[in-house]
Amino acid sequence: MDWALSHETPWPRDIRAHLDSGFFEPPPDNAVIGPVQPRGGPAGVIFKSRKRIAEWGDPQRANMTFSVAKSYLALLAGLAWMDGLLPELDEEVRRRAPHPAFEGEHNGAVTWRHLLTNTSEWEGTLWGKSDLIDRGRNLGVEGQGAKRSTRALQPPGQYWEYNDVRVNALALGLLLLFRRPLPDVFAERIMRPIGASDGWTWRGYSTSQVEVDGRPIESVSGGGHWGGGVIINAEDQALVGLLVQAGGEWRGQRVVAEEWLRQCRTPCALNPQYGFLFWLNTGRAKWPSASEGAVCFSGAGGNTTWMEPEGDIVAVSRWLDGAALDGFMQRVREGAT
Repeated sequence: MDWALSHETPWPRDIRAHLDSGFFEPPPDNAVIGPVQPRGGPAGVIFKSRKRIAEWGDPQRANMTFSVAKSYLALLAGLAWMDGLLPELDEEVRRRAPHPAFEGEHNGAVTWRHLLTNTSEWEGTLWGKSDLIDRGRNLGVEGQGAKRSTRALQPPGQYWEYNDVRVNALALGLLLLFRRPLPDVFAERIMRPIGASDGWTWRGYSTSQVEVDGRPIESVSGGGHWGGGVIINAEDQALVGLLVQAGGEWRGQRVVAEEWLRQCRTPCALNPQYGFLFWLNTGRAKWPSASEGAVCFSGAGGNTTWMEPEGDIVAVSRWLDGAALDGFMQRVREGAT
Protein backbone atom coordinates (compact mmCIF):
# COMPACT_ATOMS: atom_id res chain seq x y z
CA MET A 1 0.00 0.00 0.00
CA ASP A 2 2.81 2.43 0.87
CA TRP A 3 4.54 1.59 -2.41
CA ALA A 4 1.40 2.28 -4.44
CA LEU A 5 0.70 5.55 -2.63
CA SER A 6 4.28 6.79 -3.09
CA HIS A 7 4.52 5.90 -6.80
CA GLU A 8 1.66 7.85 -8.30
CA THR A 9 1.47 8.25 -12.07
CA PRO A 10 2.94 11.53 -13.36
CA TRP A 11 -0.33 12.19 -15.17
CA PRO A 12 -2.07 15.40 -14.03
CA ARG A 13 -5.46 15.16 -12.35
CA ASP A 14 -7.05 17.10 -15.24
CA ILE A 15 -7.37 14.30 -17.82
CA ARG A 16 -9.01 16.55 -20.41
CA ALA A 17 -6.09 18.96 -20.33
CA HIS A 18 -3.71 15.98 -20.55
CA LEU A 19 -5.38 14.68 -23.71
CA ASP A 20 -5.66 18.16 -25.20
CA SER A 21 -1.94 18.70 -24.61
CA GLY A 22 -1.10 16.10 -27.26
CA PHE A 23 0.19 13.44 -24.86
CA PHE A 24 -0.92 10.64 -27.18
CA GLU A 25 -0.69 12.49 -30.50
CA PRO A 26 -0.56 16.08 -31.80
CA PRO A 27 -3.53 18.05 -33.16
CA PRO A 28 -5.80 17.46 -34.92
CA ASP A 29 -5.59 13.71 -34.19
CA ASN A 30 -5.90 14.29 -30.45
CA ALA A 31 -9.40 15.78 -30.66
CA VAL A 32 -11.51 14.49 -27.76
CA ILE A 33 -14.89 13.20 -28.98
CA GLY A 34 -16.12 11.27 -25.93
CA PRO A 35 -16.79 11.97 -22.23
CA VAL A 36 -13.78 12.73 -20.02
CA GLN A 37 -13.53 13.32 -16.28
CA PRO A 38 -10.73 14.30 -13.87
CA ARG A 39 -8.93 11.46 -12.15
CA GLY A 40 -8.67 10.71 -8.47
CA GLY A 41 -5.57 9.86 -6.48
CA PRO A 42 -3.82 6.50 -6.14
CA ALA A 43 -6.26 3.83 -5.02
CA GLY A 44 -6.68 0.10 -5.04
CA VAL A 45 -7.78 -3.09 -3.40
CA ILE A 46 -6.21 -6.54 -2.93
CA PHE A 47 -7.91 -9.92 -2.54
CA LYS A 48 -6.20 -13.10 -1.38
CA SER A 49 -8.17 -16.35 -1.82
CA ARG A 50 -11.25 -14.17 -2.46
CA LYS A 51 -10.79 -12.42 0.91
CA ARG A 52 -10.22 -8.66 0.90
CA ILE A 53 -6.92 -8.06 2.67
CA ALA A 54 -5.94 -4.47 1.76
CA GLU A 55 -7.16 -1.21 0.28
CA TRP A 56 -5.81 2.32 -0.13
CA GLY A 57 -7.01 5.64 -1.42
CA ASP A 58 -10.67 5.77 -2.43
CA PRO A 59 -11.52 2.41 -4.06
CA GLN A 60 -15.15 3.49 -4.46
CA ARG A 61 -14.38 6.45 -6.70
CA ALA A 62 -15.18 5.75 -10.37
CA ASN A 63 -12.34 6.69 -12.70
CA MET A 64 -11.54 6.40 -16.36
CA THR A 65 -9.75 3.13 -17.09
CA PHE A 66 -8.54 3.58 -20.67
CA SER A 67 -7.58 0.22 -22.24
CA VAL A 68 -8.98 -1.93 -19.45
CA ALA A 69 -12.10 -1.69 -21.63
CA LYS A 70 -10.36 -3.82 -24.26
CA SER A 71 -10.31 -6.82 -21.93
CA TYR A 72 -13.99 -6.22 -21.12
CA LEU A 73 -14.70 -6.42 -24.86
CA ALA A 74 -13.03 -9.84 -24.81
CA LEU A 75 -15.49 -10.93 -22.10
CA LEU A 76 -18.39 -9.68 -24.23
CA ALA A 77 -17.03 -11.62 -27.19
CA GLY A 78 -17.02 -14.68 -24.93
CA LEU A 79 -20.72 -14.16 -24.19
CA ALA A 80 -21.42 -13.96 -27.93
CA TRP A 81 -19.44 -17.18 -28.39
CA MET A 82 -21.42 -18.88 -25.61
CA ASP A 83 -24.71 -17.71 -27.15
CA GLY A 84 -23.87 -19.07 -30.59
CA LEU A 85 -23.69 -15.59 -32.08
CA LEU A 86 -19.99 -16.08 -32.75
CA PRO A 87 -19.55 -19.77 -33.51
CA GLU A 88 -16.43 -19.51 -35.68
CA LEU A 89 -13.64 -17.14 -34.70
CA ASP A 90 -11.91 -17.53 -38.05
CA GLU A 91 -14.97 -16.43 -39.99
CA GLU A 92 -14.86 -13.00 -41.64
CA VAL A 93 -16.57 -10.35 -39.50
CA ARG A 94 -18.62 -9.14 -42.47
CA ARG A 95 -20.60 -12.38 -42.62
CA ARG A 96 -22.40 -11.85 -39.27
CA ALA A 97 -21.84 -8.12 -38.81
CA PRO A 98 -22.51 -6.49 -42.19
CA HIS A 99 -21.28 -2.90 -42.21
CA PRO A 100 -19.25 -0.74 -44.60
CA ALA A 101 -16.36 -0.94 -42.09
CA PHE A 102 -15.93 -4.62 -42.94
CA GLU A 103 -16.26 -4.44 -46.70
CA GLY A 104 -13.64 -4.50 -49.45
CA GLU A 105 -10.81 -6.81 -50.37
CA HIS A 106 -8.68 -5.95 -47.33
CA ASN A 107 -11.16 -5.27 -44.51
CA GLY A 108 -13.49 -7.95 -45.83
CA ALA A 109 -10.84 -10.54 -44.95
CA VAL A 110 -10.67 -9.49 -41.28
CA THR A 111 -11.87 -12.19 -38.89
CA TRP A 112 -13.01 -12.08 -35.28
CA ARG A 113 -9.76 -13.74 -34.20
CA HIS A 114 -7.78 -11.02 -35.94
CA LEU A 115 -9.66 -8.30 -34.03
CA LEU A 116 -9.38 -10.12 -30.71
CA THR A 117 -5.60 -10.52 -31.05
CA ASN A 118 -4.81 -7.07 -32.49
CA THR A 119 -3.62 -8.62 -35.74
CA SER A 120 -6.42 -7.39 -38.02
CA GLU A 121 -4.50 -4.65 -39.87
CA TRP A 122 -7.96 -3.12 -40.39
CA GLU A 123 -7.60 0.02 -42.50
CA GLY A 124 -9.71 3.14 -42.63
CA THR A 125 -11.49 5.77 -40.58
CA LEU A 126 -14.05 4.91 -37.93
CA TRP A 127 -16.00 7.49 -35.90
CA GLY A 128 -13.76 10.20 -37.36
CA LYS A 129 -10.50 8.55 -36.27
CA SER A 130 -8.10 7.00 -38.78
CA ASP A 131 -6.21 3.80 -38.03
CA LEU A 132 -3.13 5.76 -39.11
CA ILE A 133 -3.22 7.66 -35.80
CA ASP A 134 -2.15 4.52 -33.95
CA ARG A 135 -0.25 2.84 -36.76
CA GLY A 136 3.31 2.53 -35.50
CA ARG A 137 2.49 3.18 -31.83
CA ASN A 138 5.42 2.45 -29.51
CA LEU A 139 4.24 0.78 -26.31
CA GLY A 140 7.68 1.00 -24.73
CA VAL A 141 7.10 4.59 -23.57
CA GLU A 142 3.53 5.50 -22.71
CA GLY A 143 2.19 8.24 -24.96
CA GLN A 144 5.28 8.34 -27.16
CA GLY A 145 6.46 6.77 -30.37
CA ALA A 146 5.99 6.96 -34.11
CA LYS A 147 2.55 7.92 -35.32
CA ARG A 148 0.97 7.74 -38.75
CA SER A 149 3.61 5.26 -39.82
CA THR A 150 4.20 4.86 -43.54
CA ARG A 151 4.82 1.12 -43.22
CA ALA A 152 2.96 -1.01 -45.70
CA LEU A 153 -0.08 -2.84 -44.36
CA GLN A 154 0.22 -6.60 -44.10
CA PRO A 155 -2.59 -9.05 -44.87
CA PRO A 156 -4.96 -9.49 -41.90
CA GLY A 157 -3.52 -11.90 -39.38
CA GLN A 158 0.14 -11.32 -40.27
CA TYR A 159 1.12 -8.32 -38.13
CA TRP A 160 0.49 -7.44 -34.45
CA GLU A 161 -0.21 -3.83 -33.55
CA TYR A 162 -1.90 -2.12 -30.61
CA ASN A 163 -4.42 0.13 -32.35
CA ASP A 164 -7.44 1.73 -30.68
CA VAL A 165 -9.32 2.33 -33.93
CA ARG A 166 -9.21 -1.37 -34.75
CA VAL A 167 -10.42 -2.29 -31.27
CA ASN A 168 -13.30 0.13 -31.81
CA ALA A 169 -14.08 -1.86 -34.95
CA LEU A 170 -14.40 -4.96 -32.76
CA ALA A 171 -16.83 -3.10 -30.48
CA LEU A 172 -18.89 -2.20 -33.55
CA GLY A 173 -18.89 -5.82 -34.70
CA LEU A 174 -20.05 -7.06 -31.29
CA LEU A 175 -22.81 -4.44 -31.20
CA LEU A 176 -24.05 -5.75 -34.55
CA LEU A 177 -24.03 -9.30 -33.17
CA PHE A 178 -25.96 -8.52 -29.98
CA ARG A 179 -28.10 -5.81 -31.63
CA ARG A 180 -28.36 -3.94 -28.34
CA PRO A 181 -26.10 -1.59 -26.38
CA LEU A 182 -23.00 -3.43 -25.18
CA PRO A 183 -23.12 -1.75 -21.72
CA ASP A 184 -26.59 -3.26 -21.25
CA VAL A 185 -25.28 -6.71 -22.10
CA PHE A 186 -22.26 -6.25 -19.82
CA ALA A 187 -24.46 -5.11 -16.93
CA GLU A 188 -26.98 -7.92 -17.34
CA ARG A 189 -24.58 -10.79 -18.00
CA ILE A 190 -21.43 -9.81 -16.06
CA MET A 191 -21.86 -7.03 -13.53
CA ARG A 192 -25.18 -7.93 -11.92
CA PRO A 193 -24.36 -11.62 -11.41
CA ILE A 194 -21.12 -10.71 -9.58
CA GLY A 195 -22.78 -8.08 -7.41
CA ALA A 196 -21.08 -5.01 -8.88
CA SER A 197 -22.42 -1.54 -8.19
CA ASP A 198 -24.40 0.47 -10.71
CA GLY A 199 -21.94 3.36 -10.48
CA TRP A 200 -20.00 2.49 -13.63
CA THR A 201 -20.54 3.64 -17.22
CA TRP A 202 -19.24 2.61 -20.63
CA ARG A 203 -19.43 5.19 -23.39
CA GLY A 204 -18.41 5.76 -26.96
CA TYR A 205 -18.18 9.01 -28.87
CA SER A 206 -20.43 11.79 -30.07
CA THR A 207 -19.73 10.36 -33.54
CA SER A 208 -20.34 6.65 -32.84
CA GLN A 209 -24.11 6.36 -33.26
CA VAL A 210 -25.20 3.29 -35.26
CA GLU A 211 -28.69 2.50 -36.45
CA VAL A 212 -29.65 -1.03 -35.41
CA ASP A 213 -33.10 -2.34 -36.25
CA GLY A 214 -34.37 1.20 -36.68
CA ARG A 215 -33.00 2.72 -33.47
CA PRO A 216 -29.77 4.63 -32.79
CA ILE A 217 -27.27 2.94 -30.46
CA GLU A 218 -23.94 4.34 -29.31
CA SER A 219 -21.06 2.03 -30.18
CA VAL A 220 -18.65 2.02 -27.22
CA SER A 221 -14.92 2.62 -27.36
CA GLY A 222 -12.19 0.23 -26.29
CA GLY A 223 -10.40 2.91 -24.29
CA GLY A 224 -10.32 6.56 -23.30
CA HIS A 225 -7.73 7.68 -25.83
CA TRP A 226 -10.21 10.17 -27.31
CA GLY A 227 -12.63 10.15 -24.39
CA GLY A 228 -15.28 7.57 -23.63
CA GLY A 229 -14.55 4.05 -22.46
CA VAL A 230 -15.25 2.51 -19.07
CA ILE A 231 -15.50 4.69 -15.96
CA ILE A 232 -15.55 2.37 -12.96
CA ASN A 233 -14.29 2.04 -9.39
CA ALA A 234 -11.56 -0.26 -8.11
CA GLU A 235 -13.98 -2.44 -6.15
CA ASP A 236 -16.05 -3.30 -9.22
CA GLN A 237 -12.90 -3.90 -11.24
CA ALA A 238 -11.76 -6.34 -8.57
CA LEU A 239 -15.03 -8.27 -8.84
CA VAL A 240 -14.47 -8.70 -12.58
CA GLY A 241 -10.94 -9.88 -11.82
CA LEU A 242 -12.22 -12.37 -9.25
CA LEU A 243 -14.64 -13.74 -11.85
CA VAL A 244 -11.85 -14.29 -14.35
CA GLN A 245 -9.56 -15.77 -11.68
CA ALA A 246 -12.34 -18.25 -10.82
CA GLY A 247 -12.58 -19.45 -14.41
CA GLY A 248 -15.79 -17.59 -15.17
CA GLU A 249 -17.90 -19.09 -12.39
CA TRP A 250 -19.55 -17.07 -9.61
CA ARG A 251 -21.14 -18.77 -6.61
CA GLY A 252 -22.04 -21.82 -8.63
CA GLN A 253 -23.32 -19.85 -11.63
CA ARG A 254 -21.55 -20.08 -14.96
CA VAL A 255 -21.06 -16.48 -16.15
CA VAL A 256 -18.29 -16.80 -18.74
CA ALA A 257 -17.22 -20.08 -20.33
CA GLU A 258 -14.03 -21.48 -18.83
CA GLU A 259 -12.91 -22.56 -22.30
CA TRP A 260 -13.30 -19.00 -23.56
CA LEU A 261 -11.10 -17.66 -20.77
CA ARG A 262 -8.53 -20.32 -21.63
CA GLN A 263 -8.47 -18.98 -25.17
CA CYS A 264 -8.12 -15.43 -23.84
CA ARG A 265 -5.01 -16.60 -21.97
CA THR A 266 -3.50 -18.37 -25.00
CA PRO A 267 -0.54 -16.39 -26.38
CA CYS A 268 -0.96 -14.87 -29.82
CA ALA A 269 1.48 -16.36 -32.33
CA LEU A 270 2.71 -12.86 -33.23
CA ASN A 271 3.00 -11.58 -29.64
CA PRO A 272 3.44 -14.09 -26.79
CA GLN A 273 2.60 -11.37 -24.25
CA TYR A 274 -0.94 -11.01 -25.62
CA GLY A 275 -4.01 -13.22 -25.86
CA PHE A 276 -7.58 -12.19 -26.68
CA LEU A 277 -7.15 -8.58 -25.47
CA PHE A 278 -5.60 -9.93 -22.23
CA TRP A 279 -2.00 -9.04 -21.34
CA LEU A 280 0.01 -12.17 -20.47
CA ASN A 281 3.31 -12.85 -18.72
CA THR A 282 4.73 -15.55 -20.99
CA GLY A 283 8.28 -16.35 -19.93
CA ARG A 284 7.79 -13.85 -17.08
CA ALA A 285 9.11 -11.31 -19.56
CA LYS A 286 6.60 -8.54 -18.90
CA TRP A 287 6.45 -8.64 -15.09
CA PRO A 288 9.38 -10.63 -13.65
CA SER A 289 7.92 -10.43 -10.12
CA ALA A 290 4.65 -12.10 -11.18
CA SER A 291 4.20 -15.73 -12.14
CA GLU A 292 4.14 -17.16 -15.64
CA GLY A 293 0.37 -17.48 -15.41
CA ALA A 294 -0.31 -13.88 -14.38
CA VAL A 295 -2.85 -11.93 -16.44
CA CYS A 296 -3.53 -8.19 -16.47
CA PHE A 297 -6.18 -5.86 -17.77
CA SER A 298 -4.12 -2.74 -18.37
CA GLY A 299 -5.03 0.87 -19.05
CA ALA A 300 -2.91 3.97 -19.66
CA GLY A 301 -2.13 6.11 -16.65
CA GLY A 302 -1.46 3.12 -14.42
CA ASN A 303 -4.83 1.37 -14.22
CA THR A 304 -4.36 -2.37 -13.75
CA THR A 305 -6.36 -5.41 -12.73
CA TRP A 306 -3.82 -8.13 -11.94
CA MET A 307 -4.89 -11.75 -11.61
CA GLU A 308 -2.15 -13.86 -10.03
CA PRO A 309 -2.88 -17.62 -9.88
CA GLU A 310 0.10 -18.37 -7.62
CA GLY A 311 -1.26 -17.44 -4.21
CA ASP A 312 -4.74 -16.72 -5.63
CA ILE A 313 -4.29 -12.94 -5.66
CA VAL A 314 -6.44 -10.36 -7.42
CA ALA A 315 -5.22 -6.78 -7.12
CA VAL A 316 -6.48 -3.55 -8.65
CA SER A 317 -4.15 -0.56 -8.71
CA ARG A 318 -5.31 2.85 -9.92
CA TRP A 319 -2.98 5.64 -11.07
CA LEU A 320 0.20 3.71 -10.27
CA ASP A 321 3.28 4.73 -12.26
CA GLY A 322 3.79 1.99 -14.84
CA ALA A 323 7.48 1.78 -13.98
CA ALA A 324 6.51 0.81 -10.42
CA LEU A 325 4.03 -1.95 -11.32
CA ASP A 326 6.52 -4.83 -11.11
CA GLY A 327 7.73 -3.54 -7.73
CA PHE A 328 4.12 -3.43 -6.58
CA MET A 329 3.64 -7.04 -7.69
CA GLN A 330 6.76 -8.11 -5.81
CA ARG A 331 5.59 -6.50 -2.59
CA VAL A 332 2.04 -7.83 -2.86
CA ARG A 333 3.30 -11.38 -3.37
CA GLU A 334 5.67 -11.07 -0.42
CA GLY A 335 3.04 -9.50 1.81
CA ALA A 336 0.29 -11.97 0.90
CA THR A 337 2.39 -15.08 1.51
